[in-house]
Amino acid sequence: MPAPATVTDFAALHRPGEPLLLPNAWDHASAVALAGQGFRAVGTTSLAVAAGAGLPDGASATRDRTLELALTLRSGPFLLSVDAEDGFSEDPGEVAEFARRLGSAGAVGINLEDGLRDAGLHAAKIAAVKETAPALFVNARTDTCWLGDGDPRETLRRLDAYRDAGADGVFVPGLTDPGALAALVRDTDVPVNVLYAPGGPSLARLADLGAGRVSLGSLLYRRALGAALEAAADIRAGRVPGGRTPSYGDVMALGRVPGPGVTP
Repeated sequence: MPAPATVTDFAALHRPGEPLLLPNAWDHASAVALAGQGFRAVGTTSLAVAAGAGLPDGASATRDRTLELALTLRSGPFLLSVDAEDGFSEDPGEVAEFARRLGSAGAVGINLEDGLRDAGLHAAKIAAVKETAPALFVNARTDTCWLGDGDPRETLRRLDAYRDAGADGVFVPGLTDPGALAALVRDTDVPVNVLYAPGGPSLARLADLGAGRVSLGSLLYRRALGAALEAAADIRAGRVPGGRTPSYGDVMALGRVPGPGVTP
């Protein structure tokens, strides 16, 4: 029997110039289906967790549901990284304890976003997580391009603070300018994660620019929702829905029989 995958395996997938393409799942079926397409690692997306529960994203409202999803996915044939918003607390100790529970649930990575709040506090959260759950790969996200004006000096200042606090990788969603990305990669000595944008650089171009990880974020979930709406509209209009439709049996095959330590 092969040895269980570890955070070291996950870290090794972050290769600048040959980035990890990380698709983000929202439930057991989507995660296992993605693994079946050859993706060795799968992330979660906070938007899908929140939307599925009718709760706001980025408002620290889905702590328990995020942990429940991690527990649901713990037996999957993939390395799991969990989107934990800002850690669901302003207390670094509470964030660290939540990260420890994610690690115990089988996650090898955690994504923590700063929401453009105090960089010192976010660095303290990262340091607390690395002290409490040192095996977790901490991907530290700054929202300077997502919520701010994208000032490269502020972006680098924050990322340097997060790296110094122990972050294993850094994430700048909304960064699509090739020159700015190349400069950031040059100035950062940990893997740089970017968010894929359909209208932005291709995966091959992001690899050329030195990205170490390319995340899909909520894109797949939003595409799935869009496909469902299009199918319903087609049927109502008397058209046969296009696109691929997995059979009932295909979806059933993605399930598993809960075993000890699997059921949340």
